[in-house]
Amino acid sequence: MIRILQQDNRITKILFAVIIGFAIITMVITLVPGVFDNSSVNDANTFAVVREPGLLGRLGIDSSSVRMTEVNQLAARQLQQQRLPEFLLPYMSQRAGQILVQRQILKHEADRLNLEVTDADLRRELETGPFAQYLFPGGKYIGDDAYMNFVQNFFQVSRADFESQVKSDMELQRLQALITGGVSVSDQAVREAYRTQGTKVKFDYAVISADDLRKTINPSDADLEKFFKDNQARYATAIPETRKIQYVSFDASNLPGGKPQVSDADIQAYYNQHQSQFQVKEQVKVRHILISVPNGADSKTDAAAKAKAEDLLKQIKGGANFADLATKNSDDPGSKTQGGELGWLDRGRTVPEFDKVAFSLAPGQTSDVIKTQFGYHILQVEEKKTAHLRPIAEVKSEIVPILEQQRVGAAEQTYASALAADAKKNGMEKAAAARGLHAVTTDYVAKDGVVAGLADSSALLTQAFTVVKGADPASVSTGDGYAVFQVQDIKAAHAPNFADYKPHILDDYREQQIPLLLNTQLNKLDDRAKVLNDLKKAAAEMKIPVKTSEMVGRDAQVPEIGSMSGPAAVAFTLNKGAVSGPVNLGRAGIVLTVTDKQEPTAEEITKNFEQTREQLLNDQREQIFQVYVGNVTKKYEEAGAIRYSKKQPAAPSLPSGS
Repeated sequence: MIRILQQDNRITKILFAVIIGFAIITMVITLVPGVFDNSSVNDANTFAVVREPGLLGRLGIDSSSVRMTEVNQLAARQLQQQRLPEFLLPYMSQRAGQILVQRQILKHEADRLNLEVTDADLRRELETGPFAQYLFPGGKYIGDDAYMNFVQNFFQVSRADFESQVKSDMELQRLQALITGGVSVSDQAVREAYRTQGTKVKFDYAVISADDLRKTINPSDADLEKFFKDNQARYATAIPETRKIQYVSFDASNLPGGKPQVSDADIQAYYNQHQSQFQVKEQVKVRHILISVPNGADSKTDAAAKAKAEDLLKQIKGGANFADLATKNSDDPGSKTQGGELGWLDRGRTVPEFDKVAFSLAPGQTSDVIKTQFGYHILQVEEKKTAHLRPIAEVKSEIVPILEQQRVGAAEQTYASALAADAKKNGMEKAAAARGLHAVTTDYVAKDGVVAGLADSSALLTQAFTVVKGADPASVSTGDGYAVFQVQDIKAAHAPNFADYKPHILDDYREQQIPLLLNTQLNKLDDRAKVLNDLKKAAAEMKIPVKTSEMVGRDAQVPEIGSMSGPAAVAFTLNKGAVSGPVNLGRAGIVLTVTDKQEPTAEEITKNFEQTREQLLNDQREQIFQVYVGNVTKKYEEAGAIRYSKKQPAAPSLPSGS
């Protein structure tokens, strides 16, 4: 329940539907090709300036900026949502910038068509739209303070920014509605679409696996040598560059005088400088019972829930155990098994009605029945914490490790710098010996290799591969200390010896042959199955396994095939008993024959008619709007109405396969 109270799932849906906003427009903007031109602005804080094509735009009277802060925020959000690695952030920033630029273009067009949203329009939207249940429950405004708390808690923006975003979204929705307002689909098209979507099939399928084919590819040495010779460019640098490195490593135990000590004065100074870290917010520890009321429930249902809550409160006042009643009766799945326990709550983290009561009760007190948008609650406060600064005696054990780490890190850096300077003057071995340390020389190691004597050699190798042979000794962190290193020798990347590299060449040869062999075998199986009019017999002749699916729809996953919405979707177009053509799935291939087929009934089509119609309409609206966005973007580009900052970072090339 604490998660529900802190972030209502309905609000999350509204966030995506309204604030992050309109899937069709965002998707279309993302799909339209880049619009970058050669114009630029010399401002590192600006990603681009978009202006109205024509005289007013050229005079700068009607222009708008896309700020780098907006671009970076959107890029970071997309990176997190898509779970992509951090190194793609510059690329995502360019992509996010393009989305925001095209959004500005659409806003200019909406303004040109007089689609601006007034304050009165915004008020009506907030009163009657998806936010109404939170801002105007029962038609009554919750008040400015509660409104600001709502916006801050759920969207982490100011009220002004929230309203500006809602206005902007409304304006672009009006533009989309204007452009796509004439879209329609026939009843027959709707029925056919659902008939296609709702059809299910059961089928036999013979699977030819790339892994199985690999075992059958056994070239002679002569074949491999020819392959090796024909692909000389491919293998020219197959053996990566390696480097021989000499290094001296140490940790805190090797520091002169040992590990730096932390004094009471150090602790006091840190405490004085970082008191904000030790401030304790006002908190309350609460358990509760929830009798839920579904959104939009009638008065009878609401009254029944309230009566049940009041009966439970009566039992509690009569001496019944609160936790037992919560376990047996609460509708909050997250807390009922803990006797209604919600744990420690900060002020302002729950919905206003709950928050106000929780912080007004004394420890041990039980509330009256209260109502929130989730239903009726009974609260019991267990403990309270007033806002206060934790005393130094309490936080000393937290401060000491921080200071020790800082002192050790600084001492190690100083020691490493002195060691590197000495090594430059007298050589690595003498510098090490003077400090009771040992110089170690590695064998030739690749950039992605491992130096066995170090806890973490990644930083050392990364840096070692950026310097020339014999460059001055340099220091680098090793995870549990530091190392000073120098590159002794370099072996450039080169072509391998055939005999030594033969296993890799064999793997490459097989990988090159597999696609052709897979298609050949699939065509052979398909031809034979159609001649015999029997897939199982044809597969048996070729010693290929045959499997049988369940009755599946287009959203199903089938073993060794994967999604039925992919190439195997051909099954839904076949009549019962028909044999498909070859279906290449990449690392495998199949030939299938349909053994059973079920089309949706007239009743099912009628039941899903409106949903299917809306889906088709949305698809067509998306296509039409995509064309519109592409055309209007081209117009702005050709008019030179988009100017990009000279100082914006360039997007890196994506790695192969990204």
